[in-house]
Amino acid sequence: DEPPEVELKDLPPHLEYVFLEGDNKLHVIIAKDLGDEEKSALIKEKTTFTCPYGMFAYRRMPFGLCNAPGTFQRCMLAIFHDMVEKTTEVFMDDFSVFGNSFENCLSRLDKMLQRCGDVITNTLL
Repeated sequence: DEPPEVELKDLPPHLEYVFLEGDNKLHVIIAKDLGDEEKSALIKEKTTFTCPYGMFAYRRMPFGLCNAPGTFQRCMLAIFHDMVEKTTEVFMDDFSVFGNSFENCLSRLDKMLQRCGDVITNTLL
């Protein structure tokens, strides 16, 4: 299903709409006086923001954003795609490891934590 078409209101003269995806989807409001480099950085980085001190971008997912939990869950599912429904369940920022014995659960938990460590190491280096 297509989302409903949004009617954009007129903005004050110092602001303008830009679209993060084609076909006029995902509109955001930015200052008109931004340079081309700043505009392209804002469009590229969806969580970039400007203030009197400059332009900033989050390095980690801020959970105050309206879609952060869903984005984080998609990342978790991508990381643990081969474990989900076989040994693990992921819900938002939580996961459950299951098995048919305590030792089996510990073994599967160890594999999951190993994967977490690998992802953190590869992301930070």
